[in-house]
Amino acid sequence: MTTDDAADDDLWERHAGWWQEGFTDGADPEYEEQILPLAAEWLRGAERVLDVGTGEGQIARLAVKGGAGVVVGVDPTWGQLAVARQRAGGPVYARGAAATLPCRSGAFDAVVACLVFEHIEDYADAIAEVARVLRPGGRFLFFLNHPLLQTPGSGWIDDHILEEQYWRIGPYLVEDNSQEEVAPGVLLPFIHRPLHRYVNAMADQRLVVERMEEPAPPEGFLERAAEYREAATIPRLLFLAARKLER
Repeated sequence: MTTDDAADDDLWERHAGWWQEGFTDGADPEYEEQILPLAAEWLRGAERVLDVGTGEGQIARLAVKGGAGVVVGVDPTWGQLAVARQRAGGPVYARGAAATLPCRSGAFDAVVACLVFEHIEDYADAIAEVARVLRPGGRFLFFLNHPLLQTPGSGWIDDHILEEQYWRIGPYLVEDNSQEEVAPGVLLPFIHRPLHRYVNAMADQRLVVERMEEPAPPEGFLERAAEYREAATIPRLLFLAARKLER
């Protein structure tokens, strides 16, 4: 682990409670109205599921409720795993990093990574690990903050000179690794990279995209602030469903 990795790990440990309070157990409309229903739809029929970056386990528990017989959640943060185990619900949990998954090859029918890769430096190694632990024909469910429309520096612009409103997109092709203040006093590491980095890394591992979704922000999110509704046509989420090719 590098000095930067250790510092990032400490930030996630420090702010695990903030995440649990604001984004789990029904607290976040984007999860409740958008992410969890998508995950449930695409996990249907999977018997063995791995949730990479499971946090406190809400998607892992969802997989169990959907009928999966074996569900494993992996996360590097002790503060998340402790709460995941307290909340129970059927999954088993292990501490580990996405680039070195503590799982045997070909063990899973489906792997989920939900809003995780934005925080992973060695993303290509992590995608190679996803491919390794998937059985041939298995499915990778990949949720991202939209790499294009949520690029750092993007946002809604009211141009009073041209009398126009438009969504400004930041420097999309420039990779950015920085800490973002997501709430007062809560700094977390975020890595922006263009979408082709992920898709090409997946193609290198014979993970072929079968479906792509760019859903509009859900109503529960739009209700939270007037400025959110102004950007209702700008997706915040990107979802890719990929399948591991059979040799």
